[in-house]
Amino acid sequence: MKLLILNGPNLNLLGTREPEIYGGVTFLDYFEELKAQFSSVELDYKQSNHEGDLVTEIQKSQGVYNGIVLNAAAYTHTSVAIGDAIKAVTTPVVEVHISNTFAREAFRHNSYISPNAKGVILGFGLKSYALAIQSFL
Repeated sequence: MKLLILNGPNLNLLGTREPEIYGGVTFLDYFEELKAQFSSVELDYKQSNHEGDLVTEIQKSQGVYNGIVLNAAAYTHTSVAIGDAIKAVTTPVVEVHISNTFAREAFRHNSYISPNAKGVILGFGLKSYALAIQSFL
């Protein structure tokens, strides 16, 4: 099993960005924990602050990955292009969010990802990623 974890804008700042919402651990440190926890799964990780880069990674996933764990961050609520990219490929995508987006600002209640995702996991902190990986096993 080979999975891609794909993070969107500002998630490169985890550990320092709003720790009361996102916690105090960097994603790279957490990624090492995920690789140890799921040693039988080949995990790749990519992050970009650019919408087109995320679209390209989704398009390139077909035939390479068994699934994508996607936290599109703010693009979740704005990017028709990312939603369309998910719809255009056969690679299943699980949408994840660290926070419970429904407990936050109203604009965060909408997702262009969810209609084309295999599932959505949110509100469990970084553990949302582990739950998403488990959903592929």
